[in-house]
Amino acid sequence: MNDDLYQQAMKELARAAHGSGRLAHPSASSYLDNPLCGDRITLDLRVENDVVVEVAHETRGCLICRAAASLLAHDAPGKTLDQLARVRADLEALLAGHPAASPQWPDLALFAPIHAHKSRHGCVLLPFRALSLATNGSGQR
Repeated sequence: MNDDLYQQAMKELARAAHGSGRLAHPSASSYLDNPLCGDRITLDLRVENDVVVEVAHETRGCLICRAAASLLAHDAPGKTLDQLARVRADLEALLAGHPAASPQWPDLALFAPIHAHKSRHGCVLLPFRALSLATNGSGQR
């Protein structure tokens, strides 16, 4: 992997570990793992009136996965579930090499270099997939 893949800002985001831990009384939770690389996440949400109020997670995985989970926990509170679905779509477009015209979260650009490393796409998307599982009631995969 090259230095572009692990930018300093991404390292700092992973190190910050925003939302690390579990919520005492989540309104939704999910567990998801990536059997190809070993990344795994347990994600807890507190949602009120379709707005995310709080996010917590236990993430075991690579720096990329930890950075994505930290970003999600930092930026998701205050957003509606529909807004978060659009953020995930923006991230998927970014990883496909097609940056969204107006991404919901400018910090998603940190993950742009990963588009050239298809095997790492799952690492970035794992926390966002866990969010989708939690919000649609599936909970575990």
